[in-house]
Amino acid sequence: MKRLLLLPDGVRALLTRRYADMRRQWLAGEGAWPMTIGLGVPLEFDMQERAGDIGQWISAWRDWRAPGQVEWHERHWRTMGTHRLPKSISFPDAQAVAEQIGEGMQWQRALLRYRRFSRRWPGMRDTLPRYVDVLAGYADAEFNRLDYLLTWIEENPQSNLYPRQLPITGVDTKWLEERKPMVAALVAAMQGLDTTGLDFFRICGLRTPPTTIRLRLLDPILRACAGGLGDITAPIGELAALPIRPSRLVVVENVQTGLAFGELPGAVVAMGLGYAVEILAELPWAADIPGVYWGDLDTHGFAILSHARRFLPRLDSVLMDESILLDYRELWGVEKQQHPAVDLPRLGEAEDALYRGLKENRWGTNVRLEQERIPWPRAWRALTGRARTTFTP
Repeated sequence: MKRLLLLPDGVRALLTRRYADMRRQWLAGEGAWPMTIGLGVPLEFDMQERAGDIGQWISAWRDWRAPGQVEWHERHWRTMGTHRLPKSISFPDAQAVAEQIGEGMQWQRALLRYRRFSRRWPGMRDTLPRYVDVLAGYADAEFNRLDYLLTWIEENPQSNLYPRQLPITGVDTKWLEERKPMVAALVAAMQGLDTTGLDFFRICGLRTPPTTIRLRLLDPILRACAGGLGDITAPIGELAALPIRPSRLVVVENVQTGLAFGELPGAVVAMGLGYAVEILAELPWAADIPGVYWGDLDTHGFAILSHARRFLPRLDSVLMDESILLDYRELWGVEKQQHPAVDLPRLGEAEDALYRGLKENRWGTNVRLEQERIPWPRAWRALTGRARTTFTP
């Protein structure tokens, strides 16, 4: 059997994998040092059969000059004589490992920044290693911006400002939006907060931007009550204050679908809310009137429907049955990741059967039929029939 003898490139590949797997733990001070890697132990038989290969292996380690200490030992063989062979290589710390794989400067930067934040905010010690790539990779100006932000929040824990109002150069809404999970985690660690039930804005003491939703008023009488407006995007509080009293609610996932709706006496259509559909319950009339929900025919579509019924108990579904799914088999797509729940608590019998069929891949792997794939004439007829009134296409 050919015994594995590690060459320098093999050791570097192994160190690269270990660095990727362990750098967070190393940053937090974990890990046993020095790290020793065995280079292989050739036997006399190997020297007889592979003298050239083993000679190259010995030569490669004799020329080693990079970080890491090679340990040598002598082997005495009856037929091959005495040979001095490399036995193992040891690295004293994570810095040496990082230098060996070309990450020395990045590691040193990460370590210095970790110590800097940990001294100032001891509560962050266990959280910071999650963001080792940020500590290692941010340019100084970018890292200082993060530092200034955390310092300002520490000094102003309940500012009640919008992100746009923060008096920190370079920290605008776009910059902050891309870093919200990290900033929230670091602030929570800094302040020792229990984050249960808290979002980014409450953790950081910032004002939550008003939630806006988009409604279309499908009845001229309703539009007259809203000053003639028919397509409205506004904070939920302002919409709740409108002097309108619809008699029917339609909820659709696709905005283009909502825009395609014609007139429907007494009706309002809400568009594109996804799992935030619960916000409709803040409209004073929404929970008391009959409604229909039309979502994608996939597991998340049914999960949204089940979630919505918790707040809108009179919500029915439309165009979300097995016959629709099978009629448009050629238009199926693939749901990237199914909803994790085995059961959904507020589905009807037929809805539940279809949800289970999708979960069990009865018709194929992760089948989905997007709402917008169903031809509009058929969709409109179904909506008309369900509403038991006349739509004008």
